[in-house]
Amino acid sequence: MKFDILTVFPEYFDVLKHSLIGKAIGDGVFDVQVTNIRDFTLDKHKKTDDTPYGGGAGMLMTPDPIARSIEHVDPNHEAWRIYMSPRGARLNQQKVESLASCQRILILCGDYEGIDQRVIDMFIDEELSIGDYVLTGGELPALVTVNAVARYIDGVLGSNASTEEESFSNGLLEYPQYTRPEVYRGVSVPKVLLDGNHKDIANWRLEKSLEITMKNRPDLLVDAPIDQYLPKKKRKHKK
Repeated sequence: MKFDILTVFPEYFDVLKHSLIGKAIGDGVFDVQVTNIRDFTLDKHKKTDDTPYGGGAGMLMTPDPIARSIEHVDPNHEAWRIYMSPRGARLNQQKVESLASCQRILILCGDYEGIDQRVIDMFIDEELSIGDYVLTGGELPALVTVNAVARYIDGVLGSNASTEEESFSNGLLEYPQYTRPEVYRGVSVPKVLLDGNHKDIANWRLEKSLEITMKNRPDLLVDAPIDQYLPKKKRKHKK
């Protein structure tokens, strides 16, 4: 898979050189190319923004540098093109897994008060948001998107189980986890995790996932397949 990221602040993406993501990129598991939109402006001062028609606060990114950068990076529209925007559809686990099936993704980062609508209409396939709040630019949402999607690329994580049992993978939040020492500052690891009974461990984890989801994100239980998690009642058979 390849990610193309278009931004006026390419230094934001130096963080991708680190941790598991950086190692995977270095090993050639997937590729990230960052393009500076300022390189495609015809303005001698590298300006990429202007005042909005109709008035209003702030500045808008002008269409031509963005259009030229997109056409340079993806001339044949081979990539799925995303614009990170607070008015976009919510990036959730289902969307992340869907994007992970793409061979190539282009992410456009808007800044200031956003970008000229004509760029969105002409060049963008989808607007995405990472939450119901507004940031100063699209760079952090782009990093979140790359990180979330990359975890589903074979070879990025050490084991597929890392993505199979984590929060949202089954509609619930993840259960608590513990490691050594067995007792830390007087608090012990739950006994069930030490006994080696895998059925009891699985039931405990499910119970804790339900508790945490109910406490922190009860909205998730509306769509979660709750029936399959609830204990089944024993049927009485007539003799």
